[in-house]
Amino acid sequence: MAQAVDASKNLPGDPRNREVVFPAGRDPQWGNLETPVNSSPLVKWFINNLPAYRPGLTPFRRGLEVGMAHGYFLFGPFAKLGPLRDAANANLAGLLGAIGLVVLFTLSLSLYANSNPPKALASVTVPNPPDAFQSKEGWNNFASAFLIGGIGGAVVAYFLTSNFALIQGLVG
Repeated sequence: MAQAVDASKNLPGDPRNREVVFPAGRDPQWGNLETPVNSSPLVKWFINNLPAYRPGLTPFRRGLEVGMAHGYFLFGPFAKLGPLRDAANANLAGLLGAIGLVVLFTLSLSLYANSNPPKALASVTVPNPPDAFQSKEGWNNFASAFLIGGIGGAVVAYFLTSNFALIQGLVG
């Protein structure tokens, strides 16, 4: 019995080893682990469809999509949870706070781009990282598009929140 258990330790297809963490590519020197979470088809599909990893996008398009999402969801906490949440101009404060944070994020991205970042490495979840972030120009394109998208996303959230009654009247 003990020999059968010892023999099954090296077989990834054995049902007893399905929730065991393995080295990625079965090579422990890669320094990456293949777990049931990061190697599942659902997680791989989700991660590879995010704008940062979706194939065929330019760095500008990646930055625009990421910026729009961040600007849109950063507006809410500033407007509804910030210190001016009970004031008449809470939405304007939320817009300005979200734009300020997007500007800080853009400055951070620009600093990172100018630091000669290392090349993206392949992993279990993303076996083919995009070439968009291989150069300083790619990162700067991403950062400038992030600024445009972030401000645009915050403005859209501000518009929707400030004109909620009007939009609700139009829709019904």
